[in-house]
Amino acid sequence: MKKELFKKIEIPEGIETKIDGARVIVEKDGKKNEREFDLMNLALEKKGNEIIIGNKKSSKNEKKRINTIASHIQNMIKGVQEKFEYKLKICFSHFPITVEVKGNEAIIKNFLGERSPRKVKIPAGANVQIDKEIITIDASDKETAGQAAANFENVTRIVNRDRRIFQDGIFITSKCGEPI
Repeated sequence: MKKELFKKIEIPEGIETKIDGARVIVEKDGKKNEREFDLMNLALEKKGNEIIIGNKKSSKNEKKRINTIASHIQNMIKGVQEKFEYKLKICFSHFPITVEVKGNEAIIKNFLGERSPRKVKIPAGANVQIDKEIITIDASDKETAGQAAANFENVTRIVNRDRRIFQDGIFITSKCGEPI
């Protein structure tokens, strides 16, 4: 059954939003989040201090897309107000691991005693700070911060070894303010 569905997103004061077709730009104090959405049959418009997403004849699929786009826009607004922060911990029992950041790449040395260092690509827009055994990643875009944290975790994943013995690696301890 098709029915009229529209979702309104309130824009807080001090935040500028621009809608150019399917592209949404959110700005505040020099911080900027930008994203292009696949709207298909949906209408996306700005009226006053609200963004309205919807369709006159919506089915279940349109409803899912409306809610997904609304969540992305809310995360974009939250990201320009305060940064998304992930914390990771460097854990080792066999060989001491050293991590250093050079440009848009992090180098992990002496992981499991390997001679060649492992390299982690840091997405543009993510800030990485290392304080002894704690790595802090923050970004105004939730997906950028999450991808940077996932890159660190994936590059130190251990395969073909007993996980009960080889517990070395870099692991996410909290994401976006929520401990795991």
